Amino acid sequence: MKGFAKRTAEVGEYYFSIKLKEVKRLTEEGHPVINMGIGNPDLPPHPSVIGELQDSAAIPSNHGYQGYQGIPELRIAMSEFYRRHYAVDKDPQSEILPLIGSKEGIMHISMTFLNEGDEVLVPDPGYPTYSSVTKLLGAKVKPYALLDSNAWYPDFDLLEQQDLSQVKLMWCNYPHMPSGAKADISVFEKLVSFAKKHQIVLVHDNPYSFVLEDSPKSIFQAEGAEEVALELNSLSKSSNMAGWRIGMAIGRKDWIAEITKVKSNMDSGMFLPLQKGAIAAMGIDEDWFEQKNQVYGARRKLIWRFAELLGLEFKRDTAGMFVWAKLPSGISGYQFVDVLLEKAHIFTAPGEIFGTEGHGYVRFSLCIAEEKILDAIKRIESIKPIF
Repeated sequence: MKGFAKRTAEVGEYYFSIKLKEVKRLTEEGHPVINMGIGNPDLPPHPSVIGELQDSAAIPSNHGYQGYQGIPELRIAMSEFYRRHYAVDKDPQSEILPLIGSKEGIMHISMTFLNEGDEVLVPDPGYPTYSSVTKLLGAKVKPYALLDSNAWYPDFDLLEQQDLSQVKLMWCNYPHMPSGAKADISVFEKLVSFAKKHQIVLVHDNPYSFVLEDSPKSIFQAEGAEEVALELNSLSKSSNMAGWRIGMAIGRKDWIAEITKVKSNMDSGMFLPLQKGAIAAMGIDEDWFEQKNQVYGARRKLIWRFAELLGLEFKRDTAGMFVWAKLPSGISGYQFVDVLLEKAHIFTAPGEIFGTEGHGYVRFSLCIAEEKILDAIKRIESIKPIF
């Protein structure tokens, strides 16, 4: 045995993968843990989606290999979804690529554009996979700070002061995870202008635009975005279909063609009944999304109450399925999570796993039933103070 590839030394096991082992151990020892840590939708998809999956799965011929680019009907449904909800027109034949989850797209896009040594602008705090994929490919992570003092938006003056000559790719994400900062067209326009000026491929990761967001937005609503931007989207959060692994990459024809080259050598096509279910999901009317958001809104109010009990600070004008809360001075996210888990058997996510600027913050998920949040509140009330 001559050892593992060098790239595996650049990344560690995902934090949640490690911590959930501890959560499982505590539960098995008779200490049920309330998990507020992960954005895993607990609500079901629309019944029509389940029905379409079942009907299609009952057809014997639907269980074979599928094309790498999805069936035409799926791409058309994705195109119509964008036209209806974002007022964005994209050619279903050449500008849309279905993915086995948008997380897959992060790897495929990175493999398409990055060479070893290229630099990548990654939001801090932000989704950890942007950094881990960059490192796995031998490229260099170049974090750009998102701060509460700037509403969790990029500081373009600060960005312009950096050496950007080796930057090939830039990741952005609004509604922002983990802070919940809302999508803003003026910010998108600045991102597009910045990418044009520096000849950077701008990738907007957009899975949260239907969660507690009054007006879903796309990077392609910004003028000129079609020249420099790609967008990833997903049915995981918007349609409660995280385990179905259905996403999409959207952008200019020549870029989608190159990404398809990578994808076609990495995986096979999506299971046909899943594609049929996805088509049904993208045809659902706004009333269903509103009902889902009423559930999330009620849960968020309870999470706010929970956070107040713990003496945390947070913003209320946010979107997405998380509450991002600031800890009292001198307490790290890791410390807070460990104490909360030990004393109250409640698990949440430390801000540090999302980047250096996440220090001193924690993230609570809304993917938890109201009765469990109320249970968490009772646990805190019975043992206060935590620190």
